[in-house]
Amino acid sequence: MSVTDSCASATDPYASATDPYVVALAPGVHAFVQPDGGWCLNNAGFLGDARESLLVDTAATERRARLLRDAVLAQGLPLPGTVVSTHHHGDHTYGNGVFLPEARIVGHENCRIEQLAAGHQLHLLWPRTDFGNVDIRPPSVTYRERLTLYVGDIEVRVIHPGTAHTTGDSIVHLPEQGVVFTGDLVFHGGTPFLPMGSLAGSLRALALLRSLDAPTVVPGHGRVTDPSAYDDTERYLLWVRELAAGGYAKGATPLETARAAELGEFGAWRESERLVANLHRAYAELAGLPEGSPLDAVTVFGDMAAMNGGVPVACHA
Repeated sequence: MSVTDSCASATDPYASATDPYVVALAPGVHAFVQPDGGWCLNNAGFLGDARESLLVDTAATERRARLLRDAVLAQGLPLPGTVVSTHHHGDHTYGNGVFLPEARIVGHENCRIEQLAAGHQLHLLWPRTDFGNVDIRPPSVTYRERLTLYVGDIEVRVIHPGTAHTTGDSIVHLPEQGVVFTGDLVFHGGTPFLPMGSLAGSLRALALLRSLDAPTVVPGHGRVTDPSAYDDTERYLLWVRELAAGGYAKGATPLETARAAELGEFGAWRESERLVANLHRAYAELAGLPEGSPLDAVTVFGDMAAMNGGVPVACHA
C-alpha cells in the first residue's frame, strides 16, 4: 500500500484502487482519502506551512496512521502540532498515538468522554483485524461550542453542531479556503450511521453545514465532493424518518421495517444494512428518548448482520 498524489494515482499502473491518496484542496490544505470509504476506511486532512501543521482525524490502524504521517511529511510539512478529532469513533482516532508526543489532541468535550468510555471498541467488533499498537488517546484540549485555531496564516474554525452522528461531533471549517471537513456528518456514496447520535440532530447539522457556504466538502468517508452531498444526505434522512414513522405506528420492529423497505437509489450506497441501525435511532426519538441516548449495541449490530445476509459487517481497514 502506498500514498499517492491524486493526479498520479489516475495514471499510475501500479496504484491500487484501495490505496489512500492525497488531494490538494487549497494552498497548504490537503485531504487524505481512503477508498472505498467503507467500514473503517475514513478520510483525514492536514494543513499548514513549513513551520507548523494541523491534522484532522487519524485512521483505524497503526499502519494506516503511519501512511498518513508519511503523507504529511511528503508535502513538506512538519509533524502536526495539533490533531482535531471530529468524533470519538476508532476509525478516526485509533491512530492518534502515532502523532504523539508532538501533537496535542483537540475535540469536543463529549468526544473525550465518549472515547474514554468506548476504549478499544473496534477490537471488540472486529477481533481478527490487525489494528497494530493502539493507545486510546482522547482530546487533551476540549471545547463546548466553538473554537478558533490559527495554523500559520490559516484560520481553523472548530464547530460543534450538537448531537448528530455522535454527541461529540466537530466540524472543521477553513473560511478563507472555502473548505469544510464534515467528519461523519456526511458519508459520500455511503449510508449515514446514526445509532450513537440523532436523526433530528443530523438534519440540523446539515443546515449548519450549508450555512458555512464552503464549496469544497471533505466527508468522513468517500470522495471529496461539494455541497450537493448535503442534499443527498438530507434526502436519505427524511426517507428514514418517514419510514420509521410508518413502521412505529404499525408496531413493526426496526428490523421488520427495514426488511420491508424499498431502498431505491439508496440501495447503491455502501453499507445499506445501516438502515436498520438508523431506524433504531429514529424509533428511539419517536418514543421520546433524548437525542444521543444509548441504544443496545448488541441488538443494533445483530440486526445489521441480519440485513447483511446473516454475516457480521466487515472491517475493511
